[in-house]
Amino acid sequence: MDPGEMRDTKRKKEYINLLANVADSEYGIPTRCPCGGRIIHEVRGKEEYDTLPGKRFFTCKNYEADGVHYRQPWVVGVQEQIERLTKRVEEFEEVIKWVPVVNTKIQRLEAEVKALTVEVDNLTGQVYNLSVQVETLEKLWFD
Repeated sequence: MDPGEMRDTKRKKEYINLLANVADSEYGIPTRCPCGGRIIHEVRGKEEYDTLPGKRFFTCKNYEADGVHYRQPWVVGVQEQIERLTKRVEEFEEVIKWVPVVNTKIQRLEAEVKALTVEVDNLTGQVYNLSVQVETLEKLWFD
């Protein structure tokens, strides 16, 4: 295969991968286009309506119909964003349900820590008493 053909094939593959990435990334309300351009809110007006603004789009500022730039209907983007936010709210609700259980466990563990602290203090005192007794016995034994 000739090197020129290989480069051309490689460019075609990269372009196809770019198109696939753009198609996969179109979800929710876009903030930036893959080309780096900013997203504008486009309203395609119709002459026959006096009061309705027309169909809305999230469109890349540098939009060309080449498949590399975003142009997504406003309704679709907003609906997907609402679905994503709804899912996050449901996840947070599940977490919030566990907060009282976790608080109860924390209180129980704090009580256990206090009890263990008292026990450690008692044992420390006993060790001190034993060390004093051992010292006294050593003086008696070696003197």
